[in-house]
Amino acid sequence: MRTPMMFKTSGHLRRVLGVGFGLSVSLGATIGVGILRTPGLVAGQLQSPFAILFLWIAGGAYTLLGASCLTELGVMLPQAGGYYVYARRAFGDTVGFIVGWTDWLTYCSVVGYVSIAIAEFIATIGWIPSGAARGLGVSILIGIVSLQWYGIRISSQFQEITTSLKCVAFLTLIAMCLVVPTHRYASGSSAPFLTVTGLIVALEAIVITYGGWQSPLYFVEEDRDPARNLPCTMIGGVLSVIGIYVLVNLALLKILPIWQLSESTLPAADAANVIAGVQGRQMITVLSVVSLVPLLNAVIMIGSRVVFAMGRDRLFWSRTEAINTGGTPGVAMLLTAAIALGLIATGTFQRLIAMTSFFLVVNYCLCCLALVVLRHQEPQLPRPYRTFGYPWSVWIVLIGGVMFLIAMLVADSFNGLAAVGLLAVGLLARLVFR
Repeated sequence: MRTPMMFKTSGHLRRVLGVGFGLSVSLGATIGVGILRTPGLVAGQLQSPFAILFLWIAGGAYTLLGASCLTELGVMLPQAGGYYVYARRAFGDTVGFIVGWTDWLTYCSVVGYVSIAIAEFIATIGWIPSGAARGLGVSILIGIVSLQWYGIRISSQFQEITTSLKCVAFLTLIAMCLVVPTHRYASGSSAPFLTVTGLIVALEAIVITYGGWQSPLYFVEEDRDPARNLPCTMIGGVLSVIGIYVLVNLALLKILPIWQLSESTLPAADAANVIAGVQGRQMITVLSVVSLVPLLNAVIMIGSRVVFAMGRDRLFWSRTEAINTGGTPGVAMLLTAAIALGLIATGTFQRLIAMTSFFLVVNYCLCCLALVVLRHQEPQLPRPYRTFGYPWSVWIVLIGGVMFLIAMLVADSFNGLAAVGLLAVGLLARLVFR
């Protein structure tokens, strides 16, 4: 009798996913601890409720343009692998490998980071000793991998359920803030003048907090009807995130005076303290755990699809194209988890995130260029969805990405150079696999 632990030789994924999973992976991979922290940083730079809300909406609109650009690529090339697929089609195997290699390493490091973060939040609640956080993080990662091993249907249902719980938890927090009677607060400190630097810092923080919206692209090959469903999940997912982020900021602005919000490193906890007293911070810690579980599940699935696609195209270890009878790219998933476990054991996942974070922006920019190149080189390809506002929309996204990349390199040139070293290691690995 066949079980999900047996492998098929075919490198074809199952088309079993729909809009529900697409929205859950978009929201699950985007909404997290960042929105609980970032409003304080943004308020500290702007000091104006109107400016705060306007910039969160503007950051969402910029993200929406990016979602529209990549949706065209996704429905045009409905294959697993995300950024890697589009870069390879437009620029060839070498650039495609570079994008895939760096994208996969980034997701491996995020898997390690999120696993430990969940365990540390649980330790903060007091459910485990603080010294046991690393062991619990490893156990959580192994548990999620074991669940995914039993097939795409189970892992997708888990993603949908946990993301639904996350959204309910956030909406409950928002509602609790909005029903608390409003008080008139005295100004605690004088507001500084708005500067261009402060505006850029705030916008960068907002754009980072929106990160994760591209997640449905990695599962387009498993979608039952990508031409119809992907635009719904990409555009609908970003619009949903914008709505939740604006509501969170409205709720915080209602509970906290602007000066306190500006000085807070965890404004959601301060707001919860006003609502629930000393138990408020514990409530936010529980919310953080709830937020990170679907993120971890999504990131493992995404990383597996990247290395699966590379293996299928013979740009990586060919065994990673193996799919078990449950529809999971099992070898790719185990390899992704093994790298993440190694990063947890050595404590290097934080350094790797710092080194590879700018690759996210580089790969994003390359995909925007891929859209332009493929419009010119392969106009005959079917495009069930076309980017609105093309070409102006794509150039706005591209210019914003380049400016963001320059700011990152100027602020942390050491890790930028270290990332070049990682790139060299990847190119060497490609020669070995060839």
